[in-house]
Amino acid sequence: MSRVCLKCGESVSDLRASLGYDTCLPCGEIYARKRKHCIVPLNKSTYIVVSDPTMLKQLNPKGTRT
Repeated sequence: MSRVCLKCGESVSDLRASLGYDTCLPCGEIYARKRKHCIVPLNKSTYIVVSDPTMLKQLNPKGTRT
């Protein structure tokens, strides 16, 4: 079963396709580098990964209210 990358049209490896990816490795890396995230320590708790800037603003108790 040979799949084709949605971005460039190259073939996607069978192992990568079985994991649910529909892009080749180079196109997948470009997409992953465009996504931004931040790891935030919570007060007296663990760390969380924040990818939405509005959520990050809500976590700051001393920030300005908008």
